[in-house]
Amino acid sequence: MTSKDLIQSHDQYVMGTYGRYPIALSHGTGATLYDFDGKAYTDFASGIGVVSIGYGNPTWAKAVADQAGRLAHVSNLYYTEPAAKAAELLCTRTGLAKAFFSNSGAESNEGLIKLARKYSHDTYGPGRSTIITLQDSFHGRTVTTLAATGQDVFHQHFYPFTEGFVHVPAGDLDALKAACGDDVCAVLLELIQGEGGVRPLEPDYIQAVAAFCKERDILLLLDEVQTGIGRTGSLFAFEQYGLTPDALSFAKGIASGLPLGGFLVSERLSGVLGPGTHATTFGGNPIGTAGAAVVLETLTDAFLQEVKEKGQYIHEQILAMNSPHVTDVRGLGLMVGVVLQDMSHRELVAKLGEMGLLALVAGTSTLRLLPPLTITYKEIDAGLAILRSALCPGT
Repeated sequence: MTSKDLIQSHDQYVMGTYGRYPIALSHGTGATLYDFDGKAYTDFASGIGVVSIGYGNPTWAKAVADQAGRLAHVSNLYYTEPAAKAAELLCTRTGLAKAFFSNSGAESNEGLIKLARKYSHDTYGPGRSTIITLQDSFHGRTVTTLAATGQDVFHQHFYPFTEGFVHVPAGDLDALKAACGDDVCAVLLELIQGEGGVRPLEPDYIQAVAAFCKERDILLLLDEVQTGIGRTGSLFAFEQYGLTPDALSFAKGIASGLPLGGFLVSERLSGVLGPGTHATTFGGNPIGTAGAAVVLETLTDAFLQEVKEKGQYIHEQILAMNSPHVTDVRGLGLMVGVVLQDMSHRELVAKLGEMGLLALVAGTSTLRLLPPLTITYKEIDAGLAILRSALCPGT
């Protein structure tokens, strides 16, 4: 089969809900992918931050295959070893008390929303259910998580959206405080706004929000779907902000390619969602959590330090290109945003794909780079050489 054959077959039978690039991928190793015609691509996207420990990772592949041969699924009416192991690794590494496993980031954020509203109802009674989120945020594509998302471009077509969300400007503490009336039960935010343009929030602002929430018994919820699982150079980004949230969501890189997500809660919230209050058929699937355990065991302190160093290297190398199109490089670890001027970020990503580099867009003018955390410096340099050719033609 050629790439053209696959694209034609796919487009005939699969709904066109994605603006796909004309690239049909066959296999990969490390941070390099190949299409059906044998062309190689350096991957600075990792399936939108999902393939955390690279393609063809032998330890991960063996754990997943062995688990598939033993037990694929039994439902959450019973106990399985991989889910228990993954939950223990998450809790002991973060200091949070309990985990809930789901299938995706959107589901994980739905769980946070239910958690916050039930805690508030149990503690204060009805009427305290509003959740504050930030402008330029992104929390998912379900009807409820779209309502939580603070970008008007997503608030189209699917009315009525779920009520009970107020969006305030990121970084504006006074605006957040003004929005927190007696009906507010939680603040939900990303420490780095990924889809909004790879915008890190200032630690002083986050710590002030945390202090205010604690004072008012408003839950502080962190959406770490994109920033978690080593992406920023720590297991979760909150570790670099000097605080611990009441609860956080995770997904994307947790199982390095398998559909798995979830949320972690503090001790005081560990009993809020009891039997019958929240559930999922596939969440905590043995195959997915077996893959997650390998990922979590891979992310040692030494490994995470390398993630920080690789991110800093990419940051410095892009700035050193001195491209007139680059106005800023921002982010943490291997979550890198390249802010552009006088150049369409979407057209640039399409051009990079033609040249053999896979990358992403974010916001209105940002090139987003989310390579596998295991990417080598040789692969980084190969990708940067292509990026330099696109940003600095003729040099």
